[in-house]
Amino acid sequence: MSAASRKAAESLAESLSKQVKHFSRTETRRLIHQFEGRCGQQPGRRAGSGLDRGQFRNMLHRTFGLTHDIIMDRVFSVFDRDNDGYIGVREWIAGLAVFLRGSLDEKIKFCFEVYDLNGDGAISREEMFHMLKWSLSRQPAEEDPEEGIKDLVEIVLKKMDHGHNSKVSYADFEKTVREENLLLEAFGTCLPNAKSIQAFEQQTFQDLPQL
Repeated sequence: MSAASRKAAESLAESLSKQVKHFSRTETRRLIHQFEGRCGQQPGRRAGSGLDRGQFRNMLHRTFGLTHDIIMDRVFSVFDRDNDGYIGVREWIAGLAVFLRGSLDEKIKFCFEVYDLNGDGAISREEMFHMLKWSLSRQPAEEDPEEGIKDLVEIVLKKMDHGHNSKVSYADFEKTVREENLLLEAFGTCLPNAKSIQAFEQQTFQDLPQL
């Protein structure tokens, strides 16, 4: 890397570490370096475009153990704030800050955005059904799986639908999760577990001084 490139990278790390919570400047620099390496592995990548959907999904699956197709696509969309079909370096850092180290408030917002498939500000019966169908259809069952999923959706609505309008608003979701944290990922795993976070951070931030 040339001196000019190093200076630009340091300047970007300094800027991002001030804008995004949870990462130090040195950690941000490591994440930028990792981002550049991942982008460089993409054949036919458009210059300056960022991380594409396929590469990002591959990371979610291999590094963090996510397997739900719909959920992985939605996580990509939540990271891709400008909706250009690529995750830029700023989106990468900001997304990982919540994904890896987010507060409960940040995680509630993140999970809700993932589950709100059409982005209308509410999780409908249909959206719940589609997300739960993929997970439950993989489990062996003697009964009609779709009937079981419909029953589960009704149970979830009874628990979460505080407005009694057959859908879960952000306020409904937030209230329910604050009362019962285990319901944060009620519609599918969209956050990494502690073990995968530790492995990722050890690999990414190895040799950095402990704060």
